[in-house]
Amino acid sequence: MEASNTPIEVTSSRSAPQTARGRHVFEIAGYSLQKDGDLGVGKFIKSAAFAVGGHYWRIRFYPDVLVGEDKEYVAVFLERISETAEVVAIVKKPRVFTTLQPTWGFQKFMKKSELEGRPFLLRDRLVLECCVTVIMGAPVSESRTLCIQVPPSDLVDNLGKLLESEEGADVTFKVEDKVFHAHKIVLAMRSPVFKAELYGPMRDMNQPSITVQDMQPAVFKALLHFIYKDSLPVMDNLDEDENKEMVKHLLEVADRYALERMKLMCENILCRKLDAGSVAAVLALADQHHCSLLKEACIQFINSSTKMDDLVASHGYAHLKRACPTVFADIWERSAKFC
Repeated sequence: MEASNTPIEVTSSRSAPQTARGRHVFEIAGYSLQKDGDLGVGKFIKSAAFAVGGHYWRIRFYPDVLVGEDKEYVAVFLERISETAEVVAIVKKPRVFTTLQPTWGFQKFMKKSELEGRPFLLRDRLVLECCVTVIMGAPVSESRTLCIQVPPSDLVDNLGKLLESEEGADVTFKVEDKVFHAHKIVLAMRSPVFKAELYGPMRDMNQPSITVQDMQPAVFKALLHFIYKDSLPVMDNLDEDENKEMVKHLLEVADRYALERMKLMCENILCRKLDAGSVAAVLALADQHHCSLLKEACIQFINSSTKMDDLVASHGYAHLKRACPTVFADIWERSAKFC
C-alpha cells in the first residue's frame, strides 16, 4: 500500500504536581538544661506553629527517645496540627508524610554524644531546620498541539496614557489649589463611591467641578494613578518616614472610595514596615478603617515585642489609648493566648 501523504498531527502532554514549599528554623537555647532526662522520656520541646500549603505544622524535639531503655538518642518529629481530610507532604526528600500519620519523624535522630559535639551544638544552642513540601492535590495534566505567543495585555498602559493625556476627560476635581481632569466612566467602573457620586440620583448636574475636602493633592494624584493603572505610584523621591506616611494616607483614601485591592496593598506595605515606634499608630489606623489583617499583625507584633518601652513612649501609643480603647481588650486577649 502506498504511504499516505497526510500530515501527522503531533501532540504532547505534561503532568506536574502543584506544590507549596516552606522552611522553618527552630532554635533551642540552653540545650544543657533539657538533656539527661530533665524532661523525661516521651516529653518534648515544641516549636511555634508555621504554615505551609494551607496547613499548620510544628516541630517536636525529644531529648530522650520515646520508647525503650536506650537513652543515647534524641528524637525529632514533624507534627501536623491543623485538621484536614487529606494532605501529603515531603520532609526533605524522599521522606513522605501523609494524613494517616499525624506525626512523622526520626525516633533515633542522632546520638547525644554526636549532637553535643561540634559543629552541631555551639554556645549551648541547637538549631533545627525543617524543609516541607506539600503536594496540593492531584497533579495537573495538560495537552496542547501548538503554542501561539500572545502579547501581554496593554489595557492598563492605555488607561494610563488616557489619564496623562486627559483626552476625552469629562469631570474635574479641585483639591486645594490643584485641578485634576478624569473620566467619569473609568472612575465609576473602579469605585462604587465615585459611581454614586457621578451617576447616582444625588449628583449635581450643574456643578462645573467637584471639590475634594480633607485630602492632599499628592494623595489624590496617587488615587487616580491606582484607578487608571491598578498599581501604587513609585515613591522613590520620599524618605522612609515620608513613604510610610503617604501609604497611611493612601489606605485612608482607599477605604473612603471602597477600593479594596488598593487598601490591601497599603496594609501589606505597612505590615512589612512595623516597628516599636510606629506600631501603635498603625494599629489605631487599622482599627479606624476596619483593616482586620493589619490589625491582627499589629497585635501579634506588640505581644511579641521586646521593646515595650519604645512602644509606650511613642506618640501613636497615647493616641491609641485615647481614640481606640477597645483595642486594648484585643491585645490582652491575644497576649493571654500567646503566653
